[in-house]
Amino acid sequence: MKAINKIYSNGEFLTPHGKEILDIISPTTNQKIGEVTLGDEVDTQNAISAAKEAFQTFSKTTREERIGYLEKLQSVINRREKELTDIMVEEYGGTFQFCAMVTQNMIHDINAMIDTLKDFAFEQAVGSSKVFYQPIGVVGIIIPWNMSNGFIITKLSTAIAAGCTAVIKPSEMSAQQTQVIAECFHETGLPKGVVNFINGLGDVVGAEMTRNPDISKIAFTGSTAVGKMIAKGAVDSMKRITLELGGKSPNIILDDANLEVAIPTAIFAAYLNSGQACAAATRLLVPENKLDEVNAIAKVAMQNIKVGNPKNADTVVGPMVSRKQYERVQDYIRIGLEEGATLLVGGEGKPEGLEAGNFVRPTIFTNVNNDMRIAQEEIFGPVLSIIPYKNEDDAVTIANDTHYGLAAYVSSGSKERAYRVAARIDAGRVCINGISHDSKAPFGGFKQSGIGREYGIFGLEEYLEPKAILESL
Repeated sequence: MKAINKIYSNGEFLTPHGKEILDIISPTTNQKIGEVTLGDEVDTQNAISAAKEAFQTFSKTTREERIGYLEKLQSVINRREKELTDIMVEEYGGTFQFCAMVTQNMIHDINAMIDTLKDFAFEQAVGSSKVFYQPIGVVGIIIPWNMSNGFIITKLSTAIAAGCTAVIKPSEMSAQQTQVIAECFHETGLPKGVVNFINGLGDVVGAEMTRNPDISKIAFTGSTAVGKMIAKGAVDSMKRITLELGGKSPNIILDDANLEVAIPTAIFAAYLNSGQACAAATRLLVPENKLDEVNAIAKVAMQNIKVGNPKNADTVVGPMVSRKQYERVQDYIRIGLEEGATLLVGGEGKPEGLEAGNFVRPTIFTNVNNDMRIAQEEIFGPVLSIIPYKNEDDAVTIANDTHYGLAAYVSSGSKERAYRVAARIDAGRVCINGISHDSKAPFGGFKQSGIGREYGIFGLEEYLEPKAILESL
């Protein structure tokens, strides 16, 4: 059993002031695999003070110095790639194929930020004035369990590129992953206080970060409900915020798409990270005159969706992260049945032979009305709703009929038509004919899916304050 009894603060692995101990439970077996000692307000305040002190000098580092730190980080991540992947699989039950992809993306994301930093103009001529971009200050980073180290790398590589220092509150359920990534950052040789990791609860560590006046910006990934609480708390000290929140992503299959390819791809997109992903394509919009054909193809495709041990390379759907999350998904499956949706595949209960863990039967509801709760609310599990539409305009209307706007997907035999439809969807990122990731393209949400953007130049500017200097002529 592993004991995570240190936090990383001011360049050292320290025994926290906090004394609360939380059990780490394997979602695959529901057995205890470790425990973590949680930090408290004192630990958070100390880390913020260290980051504030470090900012005085780190904010003045050169572009070349920061690139050097990022290059070293990339090298360390690359060397520890297997360890980073394996600990994700073990701790929260992410499938090996998903976790391996996340670790690869971490390396790509650092490289993309290095490229962005090389080309970014920190001094620009605008009109008759000069505009200087300066680092925003100490950043409080709060991230969830479902891709913990991936979120950390995205946000911290951007903060470092900007010349900011940071205090990170990962999910308390990601303590083992946090331990490994903290070791990676320590190995880069960053000055003490630049990066600090505090394991702890949101209403303790997260709350202190949100109200502390020495934090200049909060970068948060998580639920819309918690994002709203952070935004309300941050306004007292006028903190800048970046909020990447929930989603209920539509996937429009146009009538000229190859269904034999598009439908299996759509199911995979819905079950991304076992459905525990904000960008999962959980609303599948299909032409109503092809609904029966879609249903038939989907039933066949589900035979290739393996549920089981997340360590196996061919597993597509692993366990839910916790019993609480398992019960939440079960509740939504019951809601779908009560609302009158047609159960095509799956349903309540656990798959045979997987009763010990938090495994869900991958579920597809068809003939779903977009007003149903299963079509409007984020379930965060392997539950897909197939929604028929009349024509292209109707498809776009249904796609946009949601409080969310994080991601969307379009499949078509015509790239031009797919781009035309994509342009009409209210979402921060739209993928055409499959699942794609671009480490330089902006990622963030419309509507209640968030505020601000991450990745590339769009993300870097969120960590900088533009200052105009005007000269009298």
